[in-house]
Amino acid sequence: MKRVLILGVALVMLLTACGSSDDSGSNDAQQKQADTYAIDQIEVKWHQASSKKDVDLMMSIWAPDATLTLGPKTYAGKAKIREFFSKEAAPFQPGNDWVSETPAYKIRTTVDGDKGTLYFECHYVDVKTGKVVAAVGADQDVARIDGDWLITNAVAATVELSP
Repeated sequence: MKRVLILGVALVMLLTACGSSDDSGSNDAQQKQADTYAIDQIEVKWHQASSKKDVDLMMSIWAPDATLTLGPKTYAGKAKIREFFSKEAAPFQPGNDWVSETPAYKIRTTVDGDKGTLYFECHYVDVKTGKVVAAVGADQDVARIDGDWLITNAVAATVELSP
């Protein structure tokens, strides 16, 4: 009886060991997919914020010490970036009724651990005329900070529209 019990325990241990496989590759792929989605949500929030003139939402995607470079001018820190969006950024100005959008094929995202990159174009469309009034490309470094993906550095410039 003792021998049967020992063989039974050994068999259970053997089957348990065989049944568990190393899922680290699968887990890594799932984590990368989740991170890519989270980074892509930065683009979604950017366009929602600029379409609704919601500066608070726009600021929710920036790291505390982020930088934003537009041409020769760099805004350092959230306070300066907020000031830019509040006072200078054309989509946020009261007289502009624009909707911001990005063609999906103009979005590029990379992930490498807790860091990544995000590129997208903003096509600003005047609601009244239905015409594109501005097009800007934004190349960004992003990082996972306290569990959230945030922009740490962005460089933006006017782009020529192309298919």
